[in-house]
Amino acid sequence: MIDGEVVESEGLRHTPAGIARVVFKLRHTSMQQEAGMQRQVQCDVPALALGEAAQQVSRVQPGQQVRAEGFLAQRSLKIAQLVLHIDNVTLR
Repeated sequence: MIDGEVVESEGLRHTPAGIARVVFKLRHTSMQQEAGMQRQVQCDVPALALGEAAQQVSRVQPGQQVRAEGFLAQRSLKIAQLVLHIDNVTLR
């Protein structure tokens, strides 16, 4: 689970098999404890939603805060970049 702001979205599309798909970017900002000190953390996380999760994400506007639940996976067999695959997203 990760909280963040939707900063980019390609909009709702469909795979050749007809499955709803949305690719977007989530900006996470938080304070974390590391080595006994507070540290501000910010990262942009590439994300992918399919099916019902894509329908949920398609209703979210850039700039809105969300809580995303899902899992990390490699982008493809040849590209090692991690992508957050969304199972559920809720407005914050």
